Amino acid sequence: MTSDTASPTDDHGLYVKDSGGDGRPVVLIHGWPLSSESWSEQVPALTDAGYRVVVYDRRGFGRSDPGDSYDYDALAGDLDNVLTDLDLTDVTIVGFSMGGGEVARFASRYGTDRLHSVVFAAAVPPYLLRSDDNPDGPLPAEAAAGMRSQLEEDRDGFLDGFVTDFFSVDGELAVSEEQRQEALVLARQSDQEAALGCMDAFGGTDFRDDLPAVDVPTLVIHGDSDATVPFEGSGQRTHDAIADSELVVLAGAPHGCNVSHAEEFNAALLNFLRR
Repeated sequence: MTSDTASPTDDHGLYVKDSGGDGRPVVLIHGWPLSSESWSEQVPALTDAGYRVVVYDRRGFGRSDPGDSYDYDALAGDLDNVLTDLDLTDVTIVGFSMGGGEVARFASRYGTDRLHSVVFAAAVPPYLLRSDDNPDGPLPAEAAAGMRSQLEEDRDGFLDGFVTDFFSVDGELAVSEEQRQEALVLARQSDQEAALGCMDAFGGTDFRDDLPAVDVPTLVIHGDSDATVPFEGSGQRTHDAIADSELVVLAGAPHGCNVSHAEEFNAALLNFLRR
């Protein structure tokens, strides 16, 4: 594990950046297929507010090494390594998109003793894949298979289109072209095996049995115009599944709401963190 501070860490092949300081720690987990750099709108706001901010690149993305598995047990284990190696307690974990799966699986596998609170931001739980026992899942099996085939057959074209949709509402970009290109650069840094493995994981993992383990204060924040992880089939259901969770819906926001609606996103996050 590499770090931008002198914090003691073990080498798990993950790139970790720790702002350090004495503030309460906030760990930010990025979405697919980006890296920790996708939190560039949040890190300054959080550090300016006095929080100790830790970000890391998921295995096989950004500057982290690929791994031997990309299921959520392995990914939650990476999160546990980060928290343990940095000896973080009283932590708020913020999981964006795919990162919400790490939040849910971590709570069920490792408990919540280290946690102060959690945030599901445009997140994939409780279960994206539509099936007979999950009719409200927003991702039809045919669409999931099509995405995988496109990524295998035309990686560059698929990533370009995916990043465009990530930041679009009704076919119109909700961010600048420069911001879209910055995200595309991050997406292209991903290892192909990791990208495919994580696509299978976020699309096909059922978190419905994990969510009851989330027994700390919880914020669900989601854009109402998210076409990548639609609110009704994900954020709304997660909010309904976690007792006393707080819900913030960002009007007119696409999937990449932490960039397109950074001011509103940061205000909601900071308001929650102060509690």
